[in-house]
Amino acid sequence: MTFGCGYNRFMEEFMDRFLVFLADGFEEIEALTLVDYFRRADIFVDMVSVGNDLFVVGSHDIIVKADRLIDDIDLDFYDGIYIPGGSLGAKNLRDDKRVIDIVKKFDEEKKIICAICAGPSVLDRAGIVSDRNLVCHPSVEKSLLNVGNIKSDKLIVMDGNIFTSRGAGASVFLALKLIEMIKGIDVKNSVKAGIQEDFVEKYFGFNF
Repeated sequence: MTFGCGYNRFMEEFMDRFLVFLADGFEEIEALTLVDYFRRADIFVDMVSVGNDLFVVGSHDIIVKADRLIDDIDLDFYDGIYIPGGSLGAKNLRDDKRVIDIVKKFDEEKKIICAICAGPSVLDRAGIVSDRNLVCHPSVEKSLLNVGNIKSDKLIVMDGNIFTSRGAGASVFLALKLIEMIKGIDVKNSVKAGIQEDFVEKYFGFNF
């Protein structure tokens, strides 16, 4: 796992209000795992639809009701953004100027920006990763045109205020790492116990 400079600084700050962008075609596991785990950890999360309706259709035809529409949110309220993947969902997000402008604003303000799977394509479109390390789904790598360095052998990469991860299978670990950063290791371990992740790790002989 790679963590860039700035990790300790963000550990010291209390940032616990996140928005999760949802567009039709979003990857359900990637989006909802983080929302579920964050709420278990008492981290405030709004699921924000970029469409004209609160109901958003995932990449596997699971319909989710978002909490808010993008045009109704107060950006100053939030401390971070999470961008799930899903090929179509990520495309819909990166083609939305409102999303790109928000990503740029959050980066300028050094707020946390997280993206997984195809989600880093949104960061690429926003032009904020030209000198950054990141990781994404292997199928997306060649489509990223303006990135610093793709860490293809990493599960999670942090570079400054930007977190990226590989795909749906990494969602649990990305959520737990963010919980540890925001709330501390005791809260992370409490969440792990509640979902039996601690038993899974013991069973398979690893510790995250």
